[in-house]
Amino acid sequence: MKLNEAIRRYTAEITVSEGKSPRTVSSYTSDLKQYVAFLEAEDIKDTKKITSDLVEGFMIEQSMEKKGTSLSRMAASVRSFHQYLSYMYDEADPTLNLEVHRGVKRLPVFASVEEINRLMASFDDTNPQELFQHALLELIYACGMRVSEATSITINRVDLDSGFARILGKGNKERIVPIPSGSISVLKRYLTLVRPLYLKKPTQLFFINRLGHKVTREYVEQLLRNKCDELGFDRHITPHKLRHSYATHLLQGGADLRAIQEMLGHADIKTTEIYTHVANRQMFESYSRFHPGNHDLEDLKK
Repeated sequence: MKLNEAIRRYTAEITVSEGKSPRTVSSYTSDLKQYVAFLEAEDIKDTKKITSDLVEGFMIEQSMEKKGTSLSRMAASVRSFHQYLSYMYDEADPTLNLEVHRGVKRLPVFASVEEINRLMASFDDTNPQELFQHALLELIYACGMRVSEATSITINRVDLDSGFARILGKGNKERIVPIPSGSISVLKRYLTLVRPLYLKKPTQLFFINRLGHKVTREYVEQLLRNKCDELGFDRHITPHKLRHSYATHLLQGGADLRAIQEMLGHADIKTTEIYTHVANRQMFESYSRFHPGNHDLEDLKK
């Protein structure tokens, strides 16, 4: 079902059939407006395309800005919406395993630098399809893009000579993000060797699949699932986790928080500050693991 139509029907259901109070209806609709904005930014327009990973990504973003009670209410609004769709229209419920812990902010899950390097090195760039896949994931990670931003970006917005991408984010706000020099070569090879093979009709899209069509979110998610299985990763890396990895690795490398905010396209610095908690956690884990004072003398002799 079309997302806006689903929201309209759900609002009518809780207002008329369930007779919820005006205050409750107002709270639910306010929450769902934020949910819809997140989904639209991810290029989701149909409720059947909403996955548990998307719901999790939305709730993680919300946890960066909201405290326990507000976060729980947001989760209740999203859960109620999907339960309605499941009951009335037999749609799969992506909130079945949704957990929200009151008062505890969930830190973004990210891949290690080693895992990212293994992922990117796993492609055979002499194979056109694998070169296309490599370039697609490379740009998402290298520029911290949302998957919808990467699949929608046009050729004129990727300047491989100067090494910058002009990205249209939420609310059509543009941000300019540098492309690391190590990523430019694979992007150039895709652009000159593979894209002309896949081009069936004129289009300005930077990424097109072998049929000449726009790449879908589902394709990118499945590609990452397959790669994680192939490489034997303990956890699956989603497109959104590539974005989290980008931000975390920048901060660990000493990047300024304000610069990271600009490159991610966050409107509020508070949203970006969650990554400082990730970096602090990593620092204390390293301290606990490697500081001599945390080891027995016998361990140090080994």
